[in-house]
Amino acid sequence: MSDNFDVIVIGGGPGGYVCAIRAAQLGLKAACVESRGTLGGTCLNIGCIPSKSLLNLSENFHKAKKDFSSQGIEVSDIKLNVEKMMNNKNKSVQILTKGVEFLFKKNKVSYLKGKGVIFSPSSVVVYDQGKKTSYNTKNIVIATGSSAVSLPGVMIDEKNIISSTGALSLKSVPKSLLVIGGGYIGLEMGSVWKRLGAEVTVIENLPFITPGMDREISNEFQKILTKQGIKFKLNCKVLSIKDLGSEVKVEYQNNDENKKEIILADKTLIAVGRKPYTEGLNLNKIGVKKDEKGRIKINKNFQTEIKNIYAIGDVIEGPMLAHKAEEEGIAVAELLAGQSGHVNYDVIPGVIYTSPEVAYVGKSEEQLKEEGVSYKTGKFPFLANSRAKVNNETDGFVKILADSKSDRLLGAHIIGPHCGDMIAEMALAMEFGASAEDVARTCHAHPTHTEAIKEAALAVDKRPIHF
Repeated sequence: MSDNFDVIVIGGGPGGYVCAIRAAQLGLKAACVESRGTLGGTCLNIGCIPSKSLLNLSENFHKAKKDFSSQGIEVSDIKLNVEKMMNNKNKSVQILTKGVEFLFKKNKVSYLKGKGVIFSPSSVVVYDQGKKTSYNTKNIVIATGSSAVSLPGVMIDEKNIISSTGALSLKSVPKSLLVIGGGYIGLEMGSVWKRLGAEVTVIENLPFITPGMDREISNEFQKILTKQGIKFKLNCKVLSIKDLGSEVKVEYQNNDENKKEIILADKTLIAVGRKPYTEGLNLNKIGVKKDEKGRIKINKNFQTEIKNIYAIGDVIEGPMLAHKAEEEGIAVAELLAGQSGHVNYDVIPGVIYTSPEVAYVGKSEEQLKEEGVSYKTGKFPFLANSRAKVNNETDGFVKILADSKSDRLLGAHIIGPHCGDMIAEMALAMEFGASAEDVARTCHAHPTHTEAIKEAALAVDKRPIHF
């Protein structure tokens, strides 16, 4: 293998490996450095993929135990085997990581195993088990992702005090799980272990869950999760966390009161966010600058202060989403090949994979009000959707926001069944500048959940048919 490359990507996660593959497709000699030992990054190894496996399996278990009998499917002696469930999850991850390796071989991307360190704008040194190898390159792309954040003074040991990584690998169902943080990760992991039998309580510093989400959707989401048995302590600040060995003691207080309270739990999941992972890259010495949040500063073409060093994904500003990183990776590869790489940040969907799912794209009502944009709203409940009704999946609704004058779509927010897939229709519509009327006049198959989108689009003009 030659040690001269057109581009070396540091980080083999969704942004990094996609960038390397696209660069190779465009005729560039590309390499990707990854220290984990397997490709796919946090997302594939200890994030998006394994969590979706457990979310799916736990939902199947819950349905078999709680719902099937009332629907005429009688199953007896339902048992949970956590070890087999974890093995199933691990097998899926292994197959997918090997799949990325295959894609590297197929596209002639050089896979450099080890820790990548930037020594100059044209050289990357890879350290692997005491071995040090230097590679020359015309361009460098930093795609090292993010890591979990803890609370001040709290050590995450992945035993009793855990991050999402530990929550994905518990050997048994805890009697009680305390989740600190009411965002995507905490609610997904809380949902998994609640369905498998744990008592789950969520402590959130804000007076609402899922900060940044459309508030009407957020409020409905909390109501549904409460109905499922998850307890919430909102507007509460955690004061201390102490591992007692057999359980964890957490002291907290309501932000509007001085009264301190204590809660004990078998396991405590810290899910208060993630931070860019840029340690050990040598950024300060080579002159790559970061902002006050530790994110790498870039221009509109993803270039750092050093023009042939680029950054994408969780290490730069924007939502820490795998698909956002992928789009940026493709854009950088195309820019390096002389094309017009671009990411439309106004049309990046987000999904919470609970049951029901929550999905959105574009602006929320709160954002539109803050920006002074005049808009109109159309909503349609899944209770009035025939497919959702026969499937006993009637929680939630579709909400569409459109410009008051032009009718151009500004945002779509869905809480309900399969909406993680459904949101793609609205993302595509917005990408092409569609109006609510365009969606309303597009024929949707019957009976499908997507008819709720058509009806919500009709409701923007106050003319839904089935509600």
